[in-house]
Amino acid sequence: MDTNKPAAIILQTKQHFEILDGLRGFAALAVVTFHFMEWAYTDSSQNFIGHGFLAVDFFFCLSGFVIGYAYDDRIAKTGVLNFFVSRIIRLHPLVVAGSVLGLLAFLFDPFGGHLELYSSGKIILTFFCSILLIPLPVIEDRGFNLFSFNAPAWSLFWEYIANIVYAFVLYRIGRSYLLLLTILSALGICYVGYHSGNLLGGWSGPTFWDGGVRISYSFLAGLLIYRYNWIIKNKLGFIGLAILLLLAFIMPASPKWNWFSEPLVVLFYFPLLIALGAGATLTTGIKKICIFSGKISYPLYMTHYAALWMFGNYYISHKPGILQLTLIIIAGIILLVGAAYLVMVIYDIPLRKYLTGKRKERLAKQKAVA
Repeated sequence: MDTNKPAAIILQTKQHFEILDGLRGFAALAVVTFHFMEWAYTDSSQNFIGHGFLAVDFFFCLSGFVIGYAYDDRIAKTGVLNFFVSRIIRLHPLVVAGSVLGLLAFLFDPFGGHLELYSSGKIILTFFCSILLIPLPVIEDRGFNLFSFNAPAWSLFWEYIANIVYAFVLYRIGRSYLLLLTILSALGICYVGYHSGNLLGGWSGPTFWDGGVRISYSFLAGLLIYRYNWIIKNKLGFIGLAILLLLAFIMPASPKWNWFSEPLVVLFYFPLLIALGAGATLTTGIKKICIFSGKISYPLYMTHYAALWMFGNYYISHKPGILQLTLIIIAGIILLVGAAYLVMVIYDIPLRKYLTGKRKERLAKQKAVA
């Protein structure tokens, strides 16, 4: 028996789907834009990117596809524990960074807030719950988000849950059972859409289980695409697919029809885009853009909302005009991308490299003992 093999399998990386990486970054940019715009236009029908929040469902579907591709053929050999370690090294440094930035924004927001209403104990408890991804929707000034100091972390909570279910259940079951679970989850999406009138929930205490339904279907659908090899060869390229993805985010938002249109996008359109993205050809000139887009997507998603709370308080207190508001939002998006890049290169990449190095040392010692 080759004792080197498990360690090699644990540390190996597979080829990336660069177009899917690029679309992930494009979707992250859509989320940031949506979060700015929802402060300015509380009526989603007036928001030009009123369905930008559906980018989260696209992330979930993409995650299911990528996890299946990366781990289906090796998790049994490497073990569940090593799978969890890999995912924590990949995801958790930015969970911590987003929480720290969110706490700083809460404590030092120059445009508003009611810091005096919250005890030090409550703030400390909320911060540690945010770092540990323990839902605690208790801060009114943060809209009773599940994670008051880093609102987007609600989707990471469900991502972790999906990873746990994958490691203990999903990778073991056959395609028929996976298809059955996906169909049942699709019924859940339809129910949530009809019951709530939309698929916007999941981020707050009252809508907690909506998040579970959203990831259940999309993650399973992505995994199903990989398992059945539903990859559609095409020549749309990154630009063509980015335009198709944008159409989902800018489709008209109507309180009368959101319950119908949003499930349609999540159930059919996003899986189709994943299948097309996996099968599309990438031109050399766009490759670097896609790679950068993929790298910046997660840091941007996990660090941007600290600034959004300050923007919201500024908007409420100063009521800027349309031209001023437009300039602020454009500048804000650019600055947030720049800030995310700095967090990535100064903190996230070095920390993950350090943790991976320590892991290699541990595996080397285990190999030596064996």
